[in-house]
Amino acid sequence: MLILKSGMDEEDAEDAGSFLVGIVGDLHIDPRKMEDYETGKEHWTPIFDKAKKKHGNTALVSLGDLGESKNCDHNDAIPSELFAGTTLCHEIASEYLGSFGVPYEVIGGNHDLEGIDEFATDEENLDVFLKCHNKETPHFVREIAEKTYLVGLCSTVFRSAPYTSHEVIVDSEQIKWFEEFLKSKPADEGNKIFVFSHAPPNGSGLRVLQENHVVNGCCWLNHSKEDQCRKFIELVREHRSIKAWFSGHFHLGQDYQDSITFPTIPKEEGPYPNRGSCVFAQTSVMRAGTSRDGRQQSRLLRGNKNGFEICTVDHAKDGAIRLDATITYKDTGHEVGVYAHDDEAYEHDNYFKVYQPIVGDKGYICGPFEEDTCVINNKPVTMETRAWWRLSCGRVLGVLNGMLLEYDTSTLAPLGLVIPQEELLGRTIVVMDSGIEECIIDFDKMGMEGAECEGYDEREQAVVIYGTDDQSIRVVQPNEDGSYWRKIVRNKIARMKEKRREQAALEYAMEVLEFECEKTAKSKLISTWGPYTTTNGNAL
Repeated sequence: MLILKSGMDEEDAEDAGSFLVGIVGDLHIDPRKMEDYETGKEHWTPIFDKAKKKHGNTALVSLGDLGESKNCDHNDAIPSELFAGTTLCHEIASEYLGSFGVPYEVIGGNHDLEGIDEFATDEENLDVFLKCHNKETPHFVREIAEKTYLVGLCSTVFRSAPYTSHEVIVDSEQIKWFEEFLKSKPADEGNKIFVFSHAPPNGSGLRVLQENHVVNGCCWLNHSKEDQCRKFIELVREHRSIKAWFSGHFHLGQDYQDSITFPTIPKEEGPYPNRGSCVFAQTSVMRAGTSRDGRQQSRLLRGNKNGFEICTVDHAKDGAIRLDATITYKDTGHEVGVYAHDDEAYEHDNYFKVYQPIVGDKGYICGPFEEDTCVINNKPVTMETRAWWRLSCGRVLGVLNGMLLEYDTSTLAPLGLVIPQEELLGRTIVVMDSGIEECIIDFDKMGMEGAECEGYDEREQAVVIYGTDDQSIRVVQPNEDGSYWRKIVRNKIARMKEKRREQAALEYAMEVLEFECEKTAKSKLISTWGPYTTTNGNAL
């Protein structure tokens, strides 16, 4: 095993601030395929052994999604049962994580309460998760070294998710606890906090994402609840004791520089695009069968009183350790971060490298104070079109990869899909005023020099898409809450029930209505959701 030497590799045993943490991403354990997990543990063992001899301040953190979300031949009584979230899953994961020879902490991901055949509620499933991993609460806090804390936030919602069950949702009780904990550990008293969650927070700036996570609305923590989605980055901005935040979820490697982001601007200069004093780092996966880009990697975090390093443990290269970034403390609220290598991966078309708007960039087209009609693209939309604009209501829309997306109004992180490629490519987007009243000022009238329209920056607007070839005209209506991105994926339990209803209707068609061909019956079967399909006031 190759071990990279660096300034923080030889921690000072006399330094009470020295520590080392191993971080493993989405395990998705399949009990039939344990080889990669055992190999990964072999890579970690000498790292932990060395740290235990030097200072003893070491631990392992799992970022959740412990079991494979498929049947793993684990339950003969229910051949279709998913392995993820079951009692057996958490027992095997606990045994594995507990075998590294150091204390371990774990948080739940979007699959860890997926034991839907075994448990009726999220609460029952969560109780087993806590029991198997010897946890008193879903979150965790561990003082790994003097005034240095590891904090984990856990996803606790699956069956009761408002939209997709794979949204990573940290409940309100945890958020309240987290905020109070941060208040009790201010940076100016020398506290340093390292946070762990399954998905990253909105505003992290991480751009190595999967398109499906953006489109389906499960990219960020508490993605579908606007105020909570933005809450985490607001806490990062406010509490500069947060030094780093690690997440997984995307099953993508650590060879991209976009998998680590540094703080951007001093707090004195304003909130955007301020990431406080925090470095954000994405974590890959250990098993080859769960990787979406062929990488098999974990994160190594090691530090002392002077700063910390983020490294990669590469399980596809015999456990080689590569230094990715060095962060040096300037004072209690500021750091200097340096990337240790260039972007080592060039298969950028294999993942969704998000174009994230930046105030003042060349992609900006128009804003709320602009003219009453704004043509977004003079040429029809292509896969290369990059543009964004801010509506008068404050919402931000943009074009990327042939799709119309909505972005967060503050962080400008992508929130979700508004219009898919098949409905946008080759078409033109226009933003126009749609309110009844216009703002007209007679500047020739005495005393009207320099006058402005009160409230004109919050006027009503329409987003219109038209195609010259088919002469189609589409009006993009906002959701009832004012947002534009479509919550197109619904709760997994609801979808499971819907499939069962369709199956019941299909069996009725075959048995009672005497359809001769099941294929024909399926072609005639239609599910409906309602009630509104037009702008008419009536439901029917």
